[in-house]
Amino acid sequence: MNKATLTVSLATDADHRDWNQLVESSDSAEIYHHYEWKNLFESVFGHDCYYLLVRDENSEARGLLPLVHLKSRVFGNFLVSTPCFNYCGILANDAANRTALLGKASTLATEIGASHVELRHRADIELDLPSRQDKVSMQLTLPKSEDDLWKGFSSKLRAQIRRPQKEGATCEEGGIELLDAFYAVFSRNMRDLGTPVFPRDMFAEICDRFSERVRVFVVRLNEEPVAAGYTLGHRGMLEIPSASSLRKFNRYSPNMFLYWSVLQYAIRHGYKIFDFGRTSVDSGPYRFKKQWGAEPQNLTWHYILKEGNELPRINPDNPKYRLAVNIWRHLPMPIANVLGPQVVKHLP
Repeated sequence: MNKATLTVSLATDADHRDWNQLVESSDSAEIYHHYEWKNLFESVFGHDCYYLLVRDENSEARGLLPLVHLKSRVFGNFLVSTPCFNYCGILANDAANRTALLGKASTLATEIGASHVELRHRADIELDLPSRQDKVSMQLTLPKSEDDLWKGFSSKLRAQIRRPQKEGATCEEGGIELLDAFYAVFSRNMRDLGTPVFPRDMFAEICDRFSERVRVFVVRLNEEPVAAGYTLGHRGMLEIPSASSLRKFNRYSPNMFLYWSVLQYAIRHGYKIFDFGRTSVDSGPYRFKKQWGAEPQNLTWHYILKEGNELPRINPDNPKYRLAVNIWRHLPMPIANVLGPQVVKHLP
């Protein structure tokens, strides 16, 4: 296809149908490629979203690239292909379409003064761009039955799963009606980790816009929510973007019961792969996920950099943020829940 016949434009709500049809027809698309995320980031965070859509000479959609503009004095000015989540980069059916989209992204970055564009790809697609592969996705191939999965666990893991059940813990699965219980656990855990919390409205929007794909799980002990998480399902894969448990109940291992309940749900509903999410190799979270049988899958994040710039390091492991993390851990919950959403909206 002649590159001159391609046109890249900013998608609007009028392109919603064509955009999502392209997502649904592509084997490499992620759930985060759906157009609904644009409306979510705009309404919840107030972000400027630049959803790039390439069309051919017949006005057929051939490729897309969702970009969200993050700008603050502390964290900088940059574009990211869907913040808050792990996978969502360029989606195009050939090199010409990818080149057209990347060219438009580079021009856009220059126009708004962005230091870089971050493209979050699950695989190392062929792009002539600097990249990093210091994170992995931990994925578990699911057997046909819960019994087969259970038999593959170590005796220690099985004992940890049974422990909270012996204490009378229960796990409830549902939708938006469980959001308050989920958020009570999630927001406290984020505060304890020293991490600004996402606004409750974000999760409400996810439940509303992706009601057929999202499930919320809450573990209760003596009727108190002690562990919680939510899942997103897409094409045979069930992902758990967020899961938390309360530290004061760690001795009962409610998080183990939570994950076992989610895995049971995944198998019962025919999912083939369970995605535990992103982590660093050999970290504590990596070892936690590894014990369930999950295997690392390399992630590749590509960057369009302003000349002379190095790869960005906006993460809690960066020493420049260590003091802020320690201070945040000691904030009263009401203050953390008010300030958190104001800070986290600037984080990728």
